[in-house]
Amino acid sequence: MKILVTGSAGRIGRHIYIHLMRHHQVVGLDMVPCSTADFVGDFRDRDFVRSALQGVNVIVHAASLHAPHVGLRSDQEFAEINIEVTEQLVTMGIELGISHFIYTSTTALYGYASTPNGRTGWITETVTPQPRTVYHRTKIQAENLLQRISRETSLPVTVLQMSRCFPEPADMMAVYRLTRGIDARDVASAHGCAINTRPEGFNRYILSAKTPFRRQDCSSLYQQADAVISQYEPELAAAFQRRGWTLPKTLDRVYDSSQAQQVLGWQPRYGYNSVLAQLDNEVAEVLPVSIVDNKIKLLF
Repeated sequence: MKILVTGSAGRIGRHIYIHLMRHHQVVGLDMVPCSTADFVGDFRDRDFVRSALQGVNVIVHAASLHAPHVGLRSDQEFAEINIEVTEQLVTMGIELGISHFIYTSTTALYGYASTPNGRTGWITETVTPQPRTVYHRTKIQAENLLQRISRETSLPVTVLQMSRCFPEPADMMAVYRLTRGIDARDVASAHGCAINTRPEGFNRYILSAKTPFRRQDCSSLYQQADAVISQYEPELAAAFQRRGWTLPKTLDRVYDSSQAQQVLGWQPRYGYNSVLAQLDNEVAEVLPVSIVDNKIKLLF
């Protein structure tokens, strides 16, 4: 099977490209030269995109303007790259006979809906987004556009909404692997599972590391997260104590990825133990915890 990965020079795109190339013919498309970018050029150039799509069976669309671009790029650019490029890509793909379109999206688009007042938010695919920024709005619009096209053409479209996934201090990252974070390798493997499963029609799935918590824990997680973490994950609590770190007193949200696990047959592998191992092995994916960082627990 031949697969096109857009944004293949980016951090997530590279992981997806490398994971998929073990079992498929993969070509990457990006605006930045990279060993995983076979086609380098502007996504908005129709002839360039068409040349990259020749013989492609599946499109994995990971290219996007992201949260760090808010305020640095205009709203028009967000609309062009996140919405118009997506429409052009799926339309051209349909013309050329693709059998599946996978859109790499984000849990960030749930926005205000993910942090209800007075309790920890429990976020599933049924929650209605309340976007905060142009980034959130354009990702939602792109998803809705793909849903309409899927219904009109019967093209299978799978949206994978990935949770927090970037280098940050190890104590934060370890806790987030219980609630709202994911390893890039797990993101990549989920894309592989989506390709193998190819659910019919239009479907959204949240991608986040496995959580030990339950929906009924939300009040306790908001009021005494440290106690709840110690109850469910005593090994993590002990590791924090050994390292002189402090568990957070409150957690604002949990992204529930059980739907993706059940339907796609996907199993996230890299939890908090992986974070601690990467820290100890000085892997750049995880940042050391400084004294200042350890005191500013409001970051949780």
